[in-house]
Amino acid sequence: MKDWIYEFISVLGYSKRTQLAIILGFLGCFVILVLGAYQLSDFELSGSMSSISDVIKQRLSKYYHIIALGCLLSFLGTALTFYKKDKKRFYR
Repeated sequence: MKDWIYEFISVLGYSKRTQLAIILGFLGCFVILVLGAYQLSDFELSGSMSSISDVIKQRLSKYYHIIALGCLLSFLGTALTFYKKDKKRFYR
């Protein structure tokens, strides 16, 4: 078990592409969520449609969460691909 952990940490330590993909995934997820919260903070409807503004905010917030999760998962998939390639390259 310890050999697997040491191997994982050593490949992750030397693989700059994997590190960058992980960082960009978490950063992109955070930025999308913050941008969505900022966009929806001043969202108000006027007139007869003002009663459904909360429902629309919740729906749009859900979409922002889905987009952020998609960004995170796609970058983590990319990091996994880079990890596999670098593992083969380092342990030939």
